[in-house]
Amino acid sequence: MKIQGSLLRMSTELNNPVDYFLTIGDQKIHMNNLINKEISITWLDEIHCIRCGRKTNKSFHQGYCFPCFRTAPETDVCILKPEMCRAHEGISRDMEWSKNHCLQDHIVYLAISSGLKVGVTRLTQVPTRWIDQGASSAIKIAQVSNRYTAGIIEVNLKKYFADKTNWRNMLTNKIDTETKLLEQKSKAKELAKKEFVKYFTDDDRIIEINYPVLTYPEKVNSFSFDKDQKIEGKLLGIKGQYLIFNGGVVLNIRKHNGYEVEIKY
Repeated sequence: MKIQGSLLRMSTELNNPVDYFLTIGDQKIHMNNLINKEISITWLDEIHCIRCGRKTNKSFHQGYCFPCFRTAPETDVCILKPEMCRAHEGISRDMEWSKNHCLQDHIVYLAISSGLKVGVTRLTQVPTRWIDQGASSAIKIAQVSNRYTAGIIEVNLKKYFADKTNWRNMLTNKIDTETKLLEQKSKAKELAKKEFVKYFTDDDRIIEINYPVLTYPEKVNSFSFDKDQKIEGKLLGIKGQYLIFNGGVVLNIRKHNGYEVEIKY
């Protein structure tokens, strides 16, 4: 089978294990079916902005041309720093977009991707956000009505909890198995400023996530189409937004949003 089209972040369904789907052109590939098979992905020397479709020589913010990077609400500062969101004050690059994305219920959560981390996501992005981060388990700790409030709670908790994932450890499955999320949620509630405690949720469900991986590599080597034209080999697994090939070579699909490719399998 040979398919051409633009790469986009894989869509997912929370099953045991997670199901991954890659849309290329007008076809959707159930990537789980390709595990333990030989595949190749070749970059066709074109990148198109995932927002406006403009051809661009360089991708910004995982898939945007430079003009869209400068003006699109999807690339505004609050995407990476929720505490800097100003949509609740009526300030946004696009208020209609912000009404649907920033002025919606958000959660603050704890997850274990490599080690324990605190994070923020829109409620409707659960569990997608956790899957994209390669989390093995996660729990909601607080729920609020907008992105800004979630951001300032996260800033408060970052004094005590990490907010980054070690992607290499995540992909080699070097996971913290000792930490108990319920205990850490209680700790977070004790450490949070009193004004934030009212937002903590009684939902103590722990979401466990298993990924379709045959064999985890001992070491990983990140592949980039900016350096090499083609990646090929046996697909051994998928975790986060990474394809894991034999030899420890990994491809971050989300990083290459908008890249025109040809997939053979």
